[in-house]
Amino acid sequence: MPPQKSKFNRKHAIAGAIFLALAIVFVVWRRHVTPLDLPATNQSPTVVEPTEPVARDVLSGLPLLSSPSDLSGQTIQRVYAVMIDNSVDAWPQSGIDKAFLVIEAPVEAAIPRFEAFFSADAKVDKIGPVRSARPYFVDWASEFDALYAHVGGSNDALALIGSTGTFDLNEFSNGNSFWRSTDRSAPHNAYTSTDLLAAAVAKAEEKGTAPDALYGVWKFKDAVSGGEAAGAKAEGVSVRFNSDLYLANWTYDSATSTYLRSQGGRKTVTQDGTRVSANNVAVIVTDVSVLDAVGRRKIRTTGEGKAWVLRDGATIDATWKKPSASERLAFYDKDGNEIAMNAGNTWIEVAESEGDVTVE
Repeated sequence: MPPQKSKFNRKHAIAGAIFLALAIVFVVWRRHVTPLDLPATNQSPTVVEPTEPVARDVLSGLPLLSSPSDLSGQTIQRVYAVMIDNSVDAWPQSGIDKAFLVIEAPVEAAIPRFEAFFSADAKVDKIGPVRSARPYFVDWASEFDALYAHVGGSNDALALIGSTGTFDLNEFSNGNSFWRSTDRSAPHNAYTSTDLLAAAVAKAEEKGTAPDALYGVWKFKDAVSGGEAAGAKAEGVSVRFNSDLYLANWTYDSATSTYLRSQGGRKTVTQDGTRVSANNVAVIVTDVSVLDAVGRRKIRTTGEGKAWVLRDGATIDATWKKPSASERLAFYDKDGNEIAMNAGNTWIEVAESEGDVTVE
């Protein structure tokens, strides 16, 4: 007859079986629970913190697929700043949808013009129509030590380029970096490409005339984030320039989480049919004055002023700051904290008064 097990042994066996069963249930539950189901420590339960720092492209803020775990090991990309015509005769433009940053500001008759900024690692086969330089656009290009591509310019702009040592690419003396299309009439038919711009940079580097690319980096937010003011809900913003024909309008599209651009009541599309959109839209108000009978403008680019930043279907009242021509324009909230932008592309609209801006 086999020996009887003691009550002590039986109790331990039962307890062990219960413990094993609970452990199995916990493992199954843990594998299926989402991070948002777990209690957070010292943070809102709606915030997902990355386990490691996110390595981002320094210009667009987009996560890098293969990179160091921080920004210190990244290569600073060369930037191309290209003047783009936005008069009605230049519509539709080419390449502006591929810029990581576009600044729109008025020129003569308050007709707006674009300065489109491209990273050297972008591939854009057609950019334009390329137009002439103005001093304030030279200042914004200086933020990036950018190659500044244009077709001629005002006397003040050309003098500023010469006195500041701007990394310059003027079609008048560098015709092989541009071409003229036959489907449009001058001056709305000059174009360039990132390949031609890269070739111009390589030539300058061989001569030792290309400056080092040094520039400030914006703060970017994670796709899932919290803890910062989201701003007031708003559908978009409109900025008036010359007339209704040049009324720039941005409307939030919740399906794509982007802002869609229209101008003069028409959808803004590029020559290849791409709808122009932005991950962030900012509006700055600054001092604008008319210099001469031609209507050339003087626009204050440094210092600070009123601004709005639009992202994620909300508008944040902000202050823009640019300490000097060579320092990066950035945006700050009411507490003085830099506003983190969405990764992707940004458009900045430059207005001469708050009355020209309608937050919708």
